[in-house]
Amino acid sequence: MTNGIHIGKTLRNLLVLVLCAPILAGCFGAAAVGVGTGVLMLTDRRNSETFASDEGMEIRASNRITEKYGDKVHVNVTSYNRMVLLTGEVPNDAAKADIEKIASGVPNVKSISNELAIAGPSSFGGRSNDSYITSKVKARFVDANKFSPNHVKVVTEAGVVFLLGLVTQTEANAAVDSARTTGGVQKVVRVFEIISPEQAKALDNTSPPPASAPAQDAKPAAVKK
Repeated sequence: MTNGIHIGKTLRNLLVLVLCAPILAGCFGAAAVGVGTGVLMLTDRRNSETFASDEGMEIRASNRITEKYGDKVHVNVTSYNRMVLLTGEVPNDAAKADIEKIASGVPNVKSISNELAIAGPSSFGGRSNDSYITSKVKARFVDANKFSPNHVKVVTEAGVVFLLGLVTQTEANAAVDSARTTGGVQKVVRVFEIISPEQAKALDNTSPPPASAPAQDAKPAAVKK
């Protein structure tokens, strides 16, 4: 009985770690990120090369943007299957266009979704609230139990939730339904790559295809709450 309780607690704590990865990354740095990354790779539909490439592209793009703009902008770079999402705040249209150009210059970037807002940098409180919303959306995914939560990446900026991943249309719709009914969410934006049920089954049950395998282009579409 004791062993059963211990295993149950371990699984529960692991789930909490995965759900709260964005918050942990901000608070505890590389150690927590390393643990979360290892767990996510086990069920991610990207192969290991693409997973690592996405991590590298995020770092390179962020560093290049910081080198040029410093604290004059607040930009989050998220890459999924080599498709880059830019979120945050910039002072003007010129900076928005320039930052997109900087990100697109990073090797291996397949496409850019530029969702930067023309506004002053968000506050610490606002960013903390966004992290909280992200954790709530992920928890809703678990509660709904309609798809694997690790197949959908969640990014929140100023209450707007962006959803990324290699998913079927059914999975995409379920994720949007869960996200848009989560407290605090202002709007949901799809940045998915839609794949067929057969492709999803192959990715889930066998080794992922080579990184060069073609994938359908994502079609961002806002879904208001």
